[in-house]
Amino acid sequence: MIGLDDLVDWCESGDFDPSCEDGLAAAAPMLRALSRNRHFLADAAIAELKTRCAEQRRINPYSAQVMLLRPPEGKYVLRAAFWPASSDHVVRMSGTAPFLYHVPHDHGFDFLTIGYLGPGYGSDYYDYDGGVAGAAGEAVRLRFVERSQLGEGQMLLYRANRDIHAQLPPQSMSISLNILASGPGQGWRRQYRFDTDKGAIAECMTVASAQILLELAVGCGSGNALDLAEAFAKGHPQDAMRLTAWQAMGATLNRERQLAHWEQGAGSSSPLIRLASADALQSLHYGDEMACFPVPGTVG
Repeated sequence: MIGLDDLVDWCESGDFDPSCEDGLAAAAPMLRALSRNRHFLADAAIAELKTRCAEQRRINPYSAQVMLLRPPEGKYVLRAAFWPASSDHVVRMSGTAPFLYHVPHDHGFDFLTIGYLGPGYGSDYYDYDGGVAGAAGEAVRLRFVERSQLGEGQMLLYRANRDIHAQLPPQSMSISLNILASGPGQGWRRQYRFDTDKGAIAECMTVASAQILLELAVGCGSGNALDLAEAFAKGHPQDAMRLTAWQAMGATLNRERQLAHWEQGAGSSSPLIRLASADALQSLHYGDEMACFPVPGTVG
């Protein structure tokens, strides 16, 4: 058994390299040793409550489901995640959506997790090959792995954009402890929701703050923003930002110019822009076809 500071000291040492799966997995003995400490988390929670959770408000970017144990200031993050049962008050009041129960999804980072308290959430586990463009509706080859429970002492390593799970509420309130890899460029890693029946990406669940800022600037009609969007669409290193720029530019155009814009996008070197342009062109052409038919109750 060890304390939280012992785990932090080890994670800060040169022995820990979470930038690869094997390096993250090397933390398993230390995380397991911390999980045997049945008091550290309650002590940390009491200390937070005495200050009205001042430290959590300052450093925690997550929802109330997560208690941050060490903030993302370097190569890793330590956190505790709370998993309420369906009968618990918070689920009865807010529903299951805030906890992603019954939502097949992957993660944009590798992480190691262990069941700390309670029966643990269940999961239907899948995996896929990765290497996707990331467009909604994109087909992926999913492989069902198993259904299992993250009970006390059970440990799992989740691989970024490889492992998928649809979580199921535990029978009673449960807690897991996580070590997350947090390297450079982490903010651009994408997380997806999947349609397991169709074997496809349903949607991207993450948006970088820079994407929102660009949409805001272009939407305000700034010429400088349009110039920046054009530059990003051509050469930004992140395909998601290239798509955001291209869509933001398209939103400023009239219908005739939009058609030319999306036709140009269909030949882009960006996979996301090509797929989005094909969808936009289909929608535009479908609108033209529908305009040829009279609306019921009108005289053509």
